[in-house]
Amino acid sequence: MRAIIVVATIFLCAAERLPDRLRGSPSEYLGARTSISQRALRALRSNVVASGNATLTAVPGIKVGHHTLTGRPICCTVVLVEAGVTAGVDVRGAAPATRDTDLLKPEKMVQQVYGIALSGGSLFGLASADGVLRFLEDKKVGIAYGGMRIPIVAGASIFDLGVGDGKVRPAADCGYRAAQAAGDAPVTEGSVGAGAGATLGKFAGMDRAMKSGVGSAAVTMPDGLIVAALVVANPLGDVIDPNTGKVIAGVRTADGRGLADARVLVRSGARRVAGSGNSTIGVVATNARLTKAQAAYLAQMTDDGYARAIWPIHTEVDGDTVFALATGGKPGGVDMISLGALAADVMASAVMRAATQATGLPGLPAVRDLR
Repeated sequence: MRAIIVVATIFLCAAERLPDRLRGSPSEYLGARTSISQRALRALRSNVVASGNATLTAVPGIKVGHHTLTGRPICCTVVLVEAGVTAGVDVRGAAPATRDTDLLKPEKMVQQVYGIALSGGSLFGLASADGVLRFLEDKKVGIAYGGMRIPIVAGASIFDLGVGDGKVRPAADCGYRAAQAAGDAPVTEGSVGAGAGATLGKFAGMDRAMKSGVGSAAVTMPDGLIVAALVVANPLGDVIDPNTGKVIAGVRTADGRGLADARVLVRSGARRVAGSGNSTIGVVATNARLTKAQAAYLAQMTDDGYARAIWPIHTEVDGDTVFALATGGKPGGVDMISLGALAADVMASAVMRAATQATGLPGLPAVRDLR
C-alpha cells in the first residue's frame, strides 16, 4: 500500500519568510523558497486520508490502460471514462502535439469526453486516438447521433523519436489495445505505455540525459474529495523535489555519474545542446462536480505542479499539456482554490514518481542506476 501525502505548498510558501539575502547554490535558493515547517507539515498530514490506491484510478469511473511496443520503447497510455466526463485543458509549451483540445474550451458545444489518449511518437503518435475511438464505438459509448455513437477522445503526444528507431510509432491498433487493457486497478508506473520512450534532463544533450516514464499520485480528503494525477514526464529540464529544492533526476555530469543541475548550468552561462525531443503531458482527475470553465481553470492550476517539479519548464521546445477531468461523483459545491492547490501538488508528486519509477536504457540511466 502506498500512501501519498499531499502538501498544499501554495499556501505554505506565502507563510514562510525568505531571508533578506539568498546566498549559496541554486539548490539552496530553491530550497529556501519551498521549505516547509515540520509543524505545518504535521497539520496538513492530519487533513489527508491515506488510500490504498494512490494513482489516477482512485477516482471512481476512471480507467487506465497501457500498451507498449516490443520493437522499440514507445506506445500509448489511455484514460477512459465510459460514462462521460466534464473536461478542460491547458497547453503551455510552445511545441505541442495535441488532438481535439479546441473542443474542451468552455464556449464549445461538446460537454463531455470519453477518453484521453497519451502517446509517444510526436504528431505521428496522435493516430493512436483513432483506436480508442473505435474501441469506444464498438462498446456503443459516446454522444448519440443518427443511430450511432460518437465518442469524443482528446489526446497529446510526447516527442520521443530520438529514442530507438524513430520510424516505429504508435498507430490506431496501439490505442485500441491500450483501451482493451484499461481497468480501475492502481496504475502501473515507470517506463510503460506513453512513457516507454520518455526522457528528461536534456539541456546538455541526449548523451547526458536520463530515462523517465509514467507517474501517478492521488489524495483523498476527509470530506470524500479525491484529486489524482497521471503524467508522462518528458521534459527538457530536470525534475526537482519542490519540498527540498534538490534535483531528483536530470542533466548528468560529464562523467555520467552524478547530477549537474540545469539551474547551475543555465546560471553559469552554459548553452543548450539542441537535438532533443520534449513535452510533458498529463491528466488530473477529481470526483468533484465542475463546469467546463471550472475544469479549464483546474487544468491551469494543475500546470503549476509542472513548474514546481521541473526546471526549466514550458520552453519553446516543450509541448506541455494538462487535461482536467471531473466525474461529478461527489455531490455539492467545491472550493476551487483548494482543489487547484491540491491538483498542483498531486501533479508535482506524479512528476517525481515518473522520474523515480523509470527503468533505464543503454546510455539513458534511470534514477535507480545512479544510486
